[in-house]
Amino acid sequence: MSQAGVAGRGFGRGPLSRASALVYNLLVVELLFLATTLPGLAGLVLLDRSAGNIPLAAACALPLGPALSAALYALRRRSRDLADLRPAAAFWRGYRANARGVLKLWVPWLAGMAVIATNLANLGAAGVPGWWAGPLVLVAVGATLWAGNALVITSLFEFRAVDVARLAAYFLGRRPAVTLANLSLLVVAGGLTLVATEAAVALLAAGFAAVLLWNSRSLADEVEREFTA
Repeated sequence: MSQAGVAGRGFGRGPLSRASALVYNLLVVELLFLATTLPGLAGLVLLDRSAGNIPLAAACALPLGPALSAALYALRRRSRDLADLRPAAAFWRGYRANARGVLKLWVPWLAGMAVIATNLANLGAAGVPGWWAGPLVLVAVGATLWAGNALVITSLFEFRAVDVARLAAYFLGRRPAVTLANLSLLVVAGGLTLVATEAAVALLAAGFAAVLLWNSRSLADEVEREFTA
């Protein structure tokens, strides 16, 4: 290839440069995610997996919502100019802009998950038939898929919390491919937590955020096209 051809390609247009830039962005976002959630993650890892610790686990998970939102924001707004690598600035901008809105949805979801988990852990003691576990698990899975949609929408767009909640529920049926893809991601995250620890999922948080963003690209495109000016 001639020097003119190389110059025409410019810096960062080759696959190796793009891959290197993606890895760099993921590493920076992962480090910032861990930095903003470290106290809560430490609590989650140290807590015993017992029914009595479920409310404490939910409290420890509070910082995860804003951090995940900031990760989604930073990865979405990753500059196409790969010579301009500033994921940290995008992360903090997303964190400041979205933390309050995310918590309006994250806190109710965590509270609901804590109630469901407590009920599942105490079915026998409450004298509730064992088959009730099935509907409770289905509700928990549906609520988590809704929370994933809500995280994506509130991280990338400016809507009222009530509108984000409605859109997140609407797109569960509107975009079944997105829902199924995110269900697969949820199964992977849940399986990794069961066989390893919550720390393993946290160490891969940026990767999970990138996959969630990739799964939800058609959802984000439709929200931008149909619900923004």
